[in-house]
Amino acid sequence: MLLNGERWRARAIQIAMLALATLAPLLLSAAPIVATDPVANASPEFELELALKSASDDAHYALRWVTDAQDNHGLPFVIVDKKDARIFVFEANGRLRGASPALLGLTPGDNAVPGIEQREVPSLRENERTTPAGRFVSEPGHNLHGEAVVWIDYAAKLAMHRLRPAFSAERRAERLASATPDDNRISFGCIVVPVHFYETVVEPLLRKTYGVIYVLPETQPVQRMLGALQLSLRQGDHSGLIR
Repeated sequence: MLLNGERWRARAIQIAMLALATLAPLLLSAAPIVATDPVANASPEFELELALKSASDDAHYALRWVTDAQDNHGLPFVIVDKKDARIFVFEANGRLRGASPALLGLTPGDNAVPGIEQREVPSLRENERTTPAGRFVSEPGHNLHGEAVVWIDYAAKLAMHRLRPAFSAERRAERLASATPDDNRISFGCIVVPVHFYETVVEPLLRKTYGVIYVLPETQPVQRMLGALQLSLRQGDHSGLIR
């Protein structure tokens, strides 16, 4: 026979269980909805679409120009937006394969230093470390250390390559990760991208074939550069390079 205290505790437990059974459906229906970050949980296709939408007007203009004129001649192509310090890698049919921040030449400018073909890269002064604008036919290859790179202009020692160890004071990884393009000027002129981006986007698309690299200007309107390119090709200059 239960004592008074035990009888009271048993009755309290019974009441609590009945209340829980009655309120359970209401509690479940009122459970809080956990907010999620749509970008962090986005599909790769959505991320690519978002990257393309966020591209600058110059990049959009260049993309329309390339695809309308089929100027890439069935080759994969890359648009380098120097003003925004970003690159966009496209399949031959114009489908975006990936986009990424990039490091560029230390000094703004659209022309390579005269006679750079005869210069050693370490000899370049700060004001000579530019990433030249133009249309380039790229090819896969290796640098003097055996590292796989995409040569944009082999004679001028201009390449696209993955981020590699450098002096800590240059903070190259931090520059790539920053939210602004203002600090992305640090290289001797080469276009430098994150290791993962190079290995998963650039290399699979360009390691076995030629490509076309469009480095957009920063000292003149992009329309002028592409218009000059179009005129040059009409006149029979198919060198694929505008400086």
